Amino acid sequence: MSPPDFVRIARAAPLAGAIIALPAAGVGVALGFTQLPLLAVAVLLTAVLAATTGALHEDGLSDVADGFFGGATRERRLDIMKDSRIGAFGALALMISVLLRTVLLAALWQKFGPADAALLFLAGEALSRMLLVWQWQCLPSARPEGLGARFGKPSRSTVQQAFLVTLPVMLPAFFLLSLPALLLALAIATAAAHATGRLAVAKIGGATGDVLGAVQQLTGLGFLAGMLMVP
Repeated sequence: MSPPDFVRIARAAPLAGAIIALPAAGVGVALGFTQLPLLAVAVLLTAVLAATTGALHEDGLSDVADGFFGGATRERRLDIMKDSRIGAFGALALMISVLLRTVLLAALWQKFGPADAALLFLAGEALSRMLLVWQWQCLPSARPEGLGARFGKPSRSTVQQAFLVTLPVMLPAFFLLSLPALLLALAIATAAAHATGRLAVAKIGGATGDVLGAVQQLTGLGFLAGMLMVP
């Protein structure tokens, strides 16, 4: 009945992200070698990924969009984020996120082929969890009475360990991507994480579980987009 030791658990988040994404990557590889249109393959890949994670981070992104842009005060924003109902901002954020992810994955499969694209997809899922842990460590808790504040948060050394765990999963990206594409993908993903964290501080005073979910979603999209923006 003791609370989780996030100092130990969080360092494995990038590896967990890659493992969780394996079923979706497998579907992408298997269907990528068929005559099924790549856009349909990307839709199914996205669906399998959401089913495997229970749409946990998608829910966080939706709640953040509703709270940050639907409330006028910090307290009202936090109340909206706790509400299980979805509003206009949350629905739009989910639609844009899912559509953009689907299109980017289809383009990734077309450009690199099923096997290499799957490796890059797994790298992005691992990287997004590492950046989640980074922002978790950097940001204060927005709810002092919340579970996050009660259970603590990762230490700086945990973030460093999460970075080291990410490197092996990222290794294929160093060989498959050109240097400009790799650097741009990393820069956009990191900037998305930092910007989301700064926005959270401005809107609600820090991080919640929903904010961390939004960080994962936005950094994953940023990494995909960066890989495809340059040759």
